[in-house]
Amino acid sequence: MSGDAAAAPLRLAILGASRGIGALTVACALSRGHSVTALARDPSELPGPEGRLSRVAGDAREAAALDSALTGADAVLYTLGTPGSARGPFGGAVTLHSQATAVLIERMEAAGLRRLIAVTGYGAGDSRAAMSRPEQMAHRLFLGRPYADKDRQEALIRASALDWTIARPVILRDGPAAGCRTLRDPSTWRNGFVNRVDVADWLVARAEDGGCVHEAPVLSR
Repeated sequence: MSGDAAAAPLRLAILGASRGIGALTVACALSRGHSVTALARDPSELPGPEGRLSRVAGDAREAAALDSALTGADAVLYTLGTPGSARGPFGGAVTLHSQATAVLIERMEAAGLRRLIAVTGYGAGDSRAAMSRPEQMAHRLFLGRPYADKDRQEALIRASALDWTIARPVILRDGPAAGCRTLRDPSTWRNGFVNRVDVADWLVARAEDGGCVHEAPVLSR
């Protein structure tokens, strides 16, 4: 992971911290000298130095769990993933992200906490229009239900009074740090690949520098 720690160490609340981008974001933040409160259903296996990693077990849709995670935080990083069972053309509506985000915004506003950096994905919101027709058809077939919920999630974030950033990574893969481009201009949005570790690094960097407020860039290699 690249980058230097911020001049003043931050306390970051990371939601969805036990796996994927969330676990890598915890590791990145700790490696750069920050303190982390990690919220997950089971954060007990997360490694970290005593005194700089606090673990909160709970559901991100529950106000009490969020209140515990947000206490003393300078910024919130939302990295909840979508369960595999929610993918594909069958099943009911997916509501995890919109429900969790609605409660999160309410609890952040109650706590006077303004900085939110949330991961959705390429294909959410207005980024879907950048896809080709075949891409849109495949995306709707395999990811239509969770991405309809990500659309609702993005709308809630945009309508809030928070200092928000929405990160939309393209297809995620594992691998070592390889770099991550911040694509702000819709004319540059294209599908591709990006390593999870680079997305984690990007999220921590935006918490450090306060960049991309009220922006929703696509992240790609």
